Amino acid sequence: MPLDPALRDRILASVEAGFAEQTAFTQEMIRFPSTRGDEHTVQDFVFRALKQRGFTMDRFAMDREAIANHPGGAPFSETHSEAPIVVGIHHPREEKGRSLILQSHVDVVPTGPAELWTHPPFDPVIEGDWLYGRGGADMKAGGAANLFCLDALRRIGLQPAATVYVQSVVEEESTGNGALMTHLRGYEADAVLIPEPEEEMLVRANTGVLWFQFEVRGVPMHVREMAAGANAIDAAYRVIGALRELEAALNREKHGRKHFEDIAHPINLNIGKIEGGDWASSVPCWCRVDCRIGLYPGMSAEELGKRIEAKVLAFARSDSFLSNNPPKVVFNGFWSEGYVLEPGSEAEAVLGNAHKASTGKALKSFMTPGYLDTRVYALYDKVPALCYGPISQNIHAFDERVSLASLKRITGTMALFVAEWCGVEAIEG
Repeated sequence: MPLDPALRDRILASVEAGFAEQTAFTQEMIRFPSTRGDEHTVQDFVFRALKQRGFTMDRFAMDREAIANHPGGAPFSETHSEAPIVVGIHHPREEKGRSLILQSHVDVVPTGPAELWTHPPFDPVIEGDWLYGRGGADMKAGGAANLFCLDALRRIGLQPAATVYVQSVVEEESTGNGALMTHLRGYEADAVLIPEPEEEMLVRANTGVLWFQFEVRGVPMHVREMAAGANAIDAAYRVIGALRELEAALNREKHGRKHFEDIAHPINLNIGKIEGGDWASSVPCWCRVDCRIGLYPGMSAEELGKRIEAKVLAFARSDSFLSNNPPKVVFNGFWSEGYVLEPGSEAEAVLGNAHKASTGKALKSFMTPGYLDTRVYALYDKVPALCYGPISQNIHAFDERVSLASLKRITGTMALFVAEWCGVEAIEG
């Protein structure tokens, strides 16, 4: 049943009352430079915050074998994080409502050159409506909102009348194995809400993602005899050209795919990192390139992986040097499929009601061509997996920032959603 208007207003007023504390908490999270592999301290911070609120706590490591045996598990590389996953569990006095997972990730992408930021990347400066800092938008603001939407209920003497799991994971930016591990651990609920920075809209569909790396070996020579050698970096650029052909072919396949056919370029190949050679005056004998590419819902990671390998091999056969020195392709990260959130679920209707009450606007949905942890719950738990969060700018770029006004609105939405989806009960005592 829709929330009583008086209760709705009390909840939104409580969000307002706690927002200064929420902002300060978000700033504290941003101060942790939690790039891949360095998330231990911020996870300790989240663990303490949940424990202080009375949650039953669980902290656990990745099960490499279990992940490897799951079709959605990504390969482990030497840079895979070993930071723990943290889950706080709220148990109601009486289970009356529907259970819920609130999830966020604490890992953040590298900052790039710090001098290109207006403020130091892990200094959470507020200017006007914007809170700056690497990972603030993507997605520590959402992680804080997971706690503070529940705090808003607690402040007025209420708590969810159903089990709620607050999950803080790692590896969202690299493999998705953190979210998958919560699934393998056995955490399930009737719905999932992940407050990624999605411009106050609901993600209707999103692409899967593959990470791969290819390496080319050349023939080193002094540059005075360059013609007798083979430049691995030049050869790598030729391979990239062939991969661009695969990218173009995948984008032509958008026709007939709902949510994707009206997007100009739904599948993106990113050449994310390149390194090679040993000396400016030597013909380089090696080059290694890290790539990321998207895939449509319904297309398996294995299928696209085979197409990538076949494209590289076919091109190598046509190249006078590479035909005898084929590049080596390694899949070293994301191995995830896309998903579509079918409309019509009661969870979406409840979120729509909450969004309208908090923002005054109807909830819109859209397709986003990037990885989202909601794929785990949509594909493997087959429950409504709602990805919805604040307005942001420059995620994965310099001067990443999140709108505080928007963050307050979506926190209000989340608190109202929890109250209606889970129901509420008085806090005992």
